[in-house]
Amino acid sequence: MYLFNVPNMTCGGCAKSVTKALQSVDASAKIETDPSRREVRVQSSATEADFRAVLSEAGYPVDDKPAAA
Repeated sequence: MYLFNVPNMTCGGCAKSVTKALQSVDASAKIETDPSRREVRVQSSATEADFRAVLSEAGYPVDDKPAAA
């Protein structure tokens, strides 16, 4: 499972865009978004690098700082 901190994901619409981008890498991935915490959890066999790349292309780059616990 991957945990991404996505600072630009601030609302439900953003979460839908993030989910759609992630599904373009793995349509069967289990994706949980939490816009209030700006966190995305992804359960998939695809690589973290693939998800990071597609999020960046979609305008939602991943913050490399760990998400607040």
